[in-house]
Amino acid sequence: MTSGDFPDAWYLILSSRLIPDLDGGYTIATLARARQMAQAGAKPLLLTVDPGDADAHSAQRAIFVDRGVASASGIFRNLFDDAVDADGGAAAWLRGAAHAGDADPALEYRLVAGGAVDLPVVIDPDWHLATAPVVIRDAAGGAVGVIDGFGALYRAWLTHLADRLRAQDERPIVVICESRQLGELIAGWGDDDVRIVHAVHTIHLEPPFHADSDLNPLWTRWFEIAPRFDAVLWPTAYQRDDVRARFGAAANDVVAPHGVEAPDAVVPASQRERGLVVVLGRLAPGKRLDRAIEAFARVLGDVPDARLELWGEGAQRGRLEALVAELGLEHAVSLPGLTTEPGAVLDRAAVYLTTSGFEGQGLALAEALAHGTPVVAWDIRYGPRDMLASGGGILVPDGDEDALVDALRRVLIDDSLRERLADEAREAADAVSPARAMRTLAAVVREALGRPRRR
Repeated sequence: MTSGDFPDAWYLILSSRLIPDLDGGYTIATLARARQMAQAGAKPLLLTVDPGDADAHSAQRAIFVDRGVASASGIFRNLFDDAVDADGGAAAWLRGAAHAGDADPALEYRLVAGGAVDLPVVIDPDWHLATAPVVIRDAAGGAVGVIDGFGALYRAWLTHLADRLRAQDERPIVVICESRQLGELIAGWGDDDVRIVHAVHTIHLEPPFHADSDLNPLWTRWFEIAPRFDAVLWPTAYQRDDVRARFGAAANDVVAPHGVEAPDAVVPASQRERGLVVVLGRLAPGKRLDRAIEAFARVLGDVPDARLELWGEGAQRGRLEALVAELGLEHAVSLPGLTTEPGAVLDRAAVYLTTSGFEGQGLALAEALAHGTPVVAWDIRYGPRDMLASGGGILVPDGDEDALVDALRRVLIDDSLRERLADEAREAADAVSPARAMRTLAAVVREALGRPRRR
């Protein structure tokens, strides 16, 4: 039974995959939602559909539990782990969903789930929409039938899980879908006691990320089906308002930022490492970390003892290291790699810097505020404008390097400004506190369960 503000229901958080140190803020936010819901009494199951083997999934879950970002391995369920029966063949629910048919001879296939499932290899950005036959096999490797595509496979699994949960306790089922691709495939799934709430994690626009910029092609279909979800959770008001202005207001779109946990105590500005600027995130082109390094090189002219730490991993590491060497900044700029303790990094920092070209919410920025770390950020779509609306940092025009350099200099040099921003940061972080995030989500669920489903 649930408690607190959440209605009495079964809660399923549906994600494409959850793998340690992969997919950046998406993985962090999804796990945090599950943990915060459990603390609020909702106790969700975390569902994934990636076809890794059961041992790999078990090892990944153990890492999450060890790091304290998941409460227990038992909250995770994976489609392909559930696809195998005790004898090594396809499970009964999977055999029951199959019908007579054969593999597509024009496609390659790969065996997964210990040989119980033969997946077609579809080379296409829209692979998830393919209806190519998925072959279901018995313990001896013989084909027992096919399922028509990934969507039908995912929906069959959800039906199986729903039936098992209802056999324990007849309650409504609430699916929180964290993946756009999965949302496309399950928009029509479920009965009158199923509600689907779709969470958004990232931007929907193409460069230059203006309100009227082209839609990212992967989002075009999603906007056509979005009204069918019982609610859509937008991480910022900025993005929700852009969408409303372009597509019209919908009764089911809600501003619901991802909850970010704050430490019990904040390290005062006076006790931090003077001159330390940090960045947390993937070393990816969209983060524009070359611009961060170039701006920081100019800051050193006035703050010679300043240092910049770029925490994370990614494809741009080599390019960024070369830029640091080219500018002769090895003494002041470092790339320490991944950290599993971002809070400890933020607690040392005098300033948090973000030069991203786009975001969904900007979880690292929100975490910086929660740790009382002043922020300097370009005003991008989306995140910084909403997060810094009540203070805690300096927002400068997107792409304006002069303004960015000036803001960094001011915060690093002016102790009183830095202390004031640090005080504001904790107050600003309250807007994305887990308690507030859970109250918002619980209200969304209550509203959705209180009316007929939209699908």
